[in-house]
Amino acid sequence: MSSTTVRPATTYRTVVRRVLGLPTQDGAGVKLTRLVGSPQLPDLDPILMLDTFRSDDPKNYSAGFPEHPHRGFETVSYMIKGSIAHLDNHGGRGIVTDGCVQWMTAGSGVAHSEMPAQTDGQMFGFQLWINLPAAEKMRKPWYRDIPASEIPSFDVGSGAKAKLIAGEWNGVKGPGPERSTQPLLVDVALDGKASVEVPVPQGHAGFVYVFEGSLRVGAETVTENEIGVLSGGASLKVAADGEGARFLVVAGKPIREPIVKYGPFVMNTPDEIRRAIQDYQSGRF
Repeated sequence: MSSTTVRPATTYRTVVRRVLGLPTQDGAGVKLTRLVGSPQLPDLDPILMLDTFRSDDPKNYSAGFPEHPHRGFETVSYMIKGSIAHLDNHGGRGIVTDGCVQWMTAGSGVAHSEMPAQTDGQMFGFQLWINLPAAEKMRKPWYRDIPASEIPSFDVGSGAKAKLIAGEWNGVKGPGPERSTQPLLVDVALDGKASVEVPVPQGHAGFVYVFEGSLRVGAETVTENEIGVLSGGASLKVAADGEGARFLVVAGKPIREPIVKYGPFVMNTPDEIRRAIQDYQSGRF
């Protein structure tokens, strides 16, 4: 007598909510769109914020982000076009340009500046904030520039290509650092009608952000400049709708701890926020 093992069908992630970004200003008047971290989508544990800045007019961003503090989380800046110069009070210094990434772990405290500039008349990029668990919020600050040449770019199917900044895809690992939140950050491009399965880890919270074209995720269509918040599931299956699509997939392992935000500080309690303010004002960063 023989027996047959029946494997359960793959549970694909779906879009449970579509969110448009909120136009706003930050730094010294930089015009940007806040996609996560707005009243419509305050956070998506462990993702605290996603901003995009895109302009061909230097007046919209040339004043940049003069020196300001951070504590308790990480920032990841990804430049599609243009550059951003970083300088911090722990010796971190660098300029990343087209296709490059800056990764900064603020930890116990960093004061830094970020100054954007054009490439060929264009400036387009993203900044992501990823939370740190309580046990790591006061870790030593860390900074790294990741050049475009170190970011794996590979085919993931017919008419589909991925640039893997952090996480793992079919045995390929991104250059982003190992973290307890196990972040996945990937830039995916699809030709018209192409489709792909993105290996978002089981249990991670995440979203897709479409910045070119439109994307079908199950029964939903996520259009350009929209966030599609993802359900749970074992995998993410998407297809370009129309002429093609380019989008970010961002996900992380939830921390499930209290979040208290105050401007550039993200801690677990109000007392820790007050201490962060006092430490910065007293020059202890």
